[in-house]
Amino acid sequence: MNHDTSRRWQMLAIIAVIVFVIWVLAPVLMPFALAAMLAYLGDPLADRLQRLGMGRTWAVSIVFTVITLVVIGVLLLLIPLIQTQFENLSENLPRYVDWVRNTALPWIQAKLRLDPNVFDSDRLLATIREHIGSVGGFAATAVAKVTQSGMGVVLWLTNAVLIPVVAFYLLRDWDTMMAYIQRMLPRAIEPTVVRLARESDQVLGAFVRGQLLVMLALGLFYGLGLTLAGISIGPLIGMVAGLLSFVPYLGFMIGFVAALIAALVQYGDWTHVILVAVVFTIGQLLEGYVLVPRLVGGKIGLHPVAVIFAVLAGGHLFGFLGVLLALPAASVVVVLMRYAFTRYRESDLYTKPAPGSPVPPVEVEVDVDVETRPAQPPSSGDGGP
Repeated sequence: MNHDTSRRWQMLAIIAVIVFVIWVLAPVLMPFALAAMLAYLGDPLADRLQRLGMGRTWAVSIVFTVITLVVIGVLLLLIPLIQTQFENLSENLPRYVDWVRNTALPWIQAKLRLDPNVFDSDRLLATIREHIGSVGGFAATAVAKVTQSGMGVVLWLTNAVLIPVVAFYLLRDWDTMMAYIQRMLPRAIEPTVVRLARESDQVLGAFVRGQLLVMLALGLFYGLGLTLAGISIGPLIGMVAGLLSFVPYLGFMIGFVAALIAALVQYGDWTHVILVAVVFTIGQLLEGYVLVPRLVGGKIGLHPVAVIFAVLAGGHLFGFLGVLLALPAASVVVVLMRYAFTRYRESDLYTKPAPGSPVPPVEVEVDVDVETRPAQPPSSGDGGP
């Protein structure tokens, strides 16, 4: 085994160990992952304050205070609104059930010419009640265990305190940690890793900061538009559609269907159905032609199918932590795959022709500089006048 092969196996072993440790410690890494995301989001603002002549600790303190005030303000604003919307939903739930039983299911049976027993409303509602009861019992059991277990309460409070503390120290030492990691890289691959890290940072910055703003803007737009259209639970539907908009078309489809059902149950006319369609059509145009191009840009390069696969795979492998980090990790994987594809196109595996095949002609570009001089008038010795 030569030196290059041995070095590659060592690097693969180190990467495998890191991935294995992350997989084993995934349940414990949740507060640290959230803290790292907050630190990553706040680092550009802290760097900007530093360039204005402020010390790192003071800059981080200001950024951390602003982030804390924003989070507290959002919670104080959203919690009463969400509570009011859920109370409104629970009051209107019997109307939704009655509409599904007496209007929606008979219409589907008539249009599709299905056997009435296929959509037996009583059996369907009994099944729904059974599953809702099981989910409620599971939730009640889980809450009871958490509240009865002193260790569970202590762990929850520890995570609540740990996230801001870890975020503060990560934000304060972010540049130092990045410089230390760069110094620890093997010298042979350090330039390549630094270049890929910068490209990944551009992609992550475009995705994380931009997509959060897109989700917020869409949630506000859908909530306000549905409220103006007269939908009683419009703010709740708008928030859900905005939060799910990081998966392409998922927030739009769920929000649109929920708003249509709410409009049909609440009013039962075509006017409010058209208003709902107008709101979501404008929202899609706003997302596709204004918000995403300006806030996210075209640097991510993730296909919608790849986004859905990344979210499902991340949730299957690492749970909620995987869902949280799926798209940022996928955007970094895109950068690495572009680099791997470029190296593959330059390797012998791609360029070497098959045995016996004719060798393609080699095209050589030659730069030729031609100097042109203006024509000289004929002299008198050449027979001129």
